[in-house]
Amino acid sequence: MVKKNERDNRRAIAEQLRREQARKERQRSMLILGACVLVVLGLLAAAVIPYVKSERDKKQAAATPISELGVSASAAACDPVQKKKANGNNDHIAPGTKIPYPDAPPAFGPHWGNFLQGSEIRTFYTPQDRPPLERLVHSLEHGHTILWYDDTVKAGTKAYKDIQAMGEKLGTDSYFMAAPWLPADGKPFPSGKHIALTHWTGPQNQQGVTQYCGAPSGAVVEKFITDYPATDAPEPGAA
Repeated sequence: MVKKNERDNRRAIAEQLRREQARKERQRSMLILGACVLVVLGLLAAAVIPYVKSERDKKQAAATPISELGVSASAAACDPVQKKKANGNNDHIAPGTKIPYPDAPPAFGPHWGNFLQGSEIRTFYTPQDRPPLERLVHSLEHGHTILWYDDTVKAGTKAYKDIQAMGEKLGTDSYFMAAPWLPADGKPFPSGKHIALTHWTGPQNQQGVTQYCGAPSGAVVEKFITDYPATDAPEPGAA
């Protein structure tokens, strides 16, 4: 009888230990699961929140007149428009040949013959996907206005987003594009200027038109493309 009681006690103790171990395992599993859920939620939030904010900013920009994008014309600290007699119309250089342009940025000049077309044409280029400088000059010959931004305009900044919004607002049919001016392209912009607008007029009395500004202004861009439309070019409407 004593031995039976001892066996029963040992079984009860063993069962209690088993249940306690099982409870601890369940707790550990729940803790691990909870930690995994928190990590997944954190990763989703990190991805979704910026996307939602970006989409909200795009919708807000789409509903904003271009004249209200960026800083005001008076706050843009723009120099007067500069004009130079242009050359280089139909002066096509073999693709891959580096062309040293004297102006930063160029508003005209010799260029590669393989002009941008189709899906290559966008209203905003980053430093990572910008076409070669010589192809952008060819776009000027075809009537595009280019807004150049220097390397002080960093991705994610208000100025960067304002320029993107201007391009989205105008669309590719406007013959407007924004592109970075890279250190390897040539000398920097004048002191205090981080934006440059360029256009190549024509087909008669061709001129290179440039305006430097301290900050991007939709009002300035709107006036510039109105004063120098895509039809005023050496080869208007080519691409």
